[in-house]
Amino acid sequence: MNDATLIKTGAIGAVVAAICCATPVLLIALGAVGLSALTGYLDYVLLPILALCIGVLSYGLYKRGQNAAACCEPHSKSK
Repeated sequence: MNDATLIKTGAIGAVVAAICCATPVLLIALGAVGLSALTGYLDYVLLPILALCIGVLSYGLYKRGQNAAACCEPHSKSK
């Protein structure tokens, strides 16, 4: 994967996980389909997903910085 794809994937995943953690949208959706008993376990799933997505985003930004540094280094002249 290139760094732009990693950054987009990490950012979208982190935003989706954060929205699910911060708003009751997921609770309403689970209640509507009859799975409201699972709401007590959402933190065990959503918080690790949020951490994983932030990790992917960080890795993508790190790779972008490494690629930018590699492009800008002057080439050494051979004698």
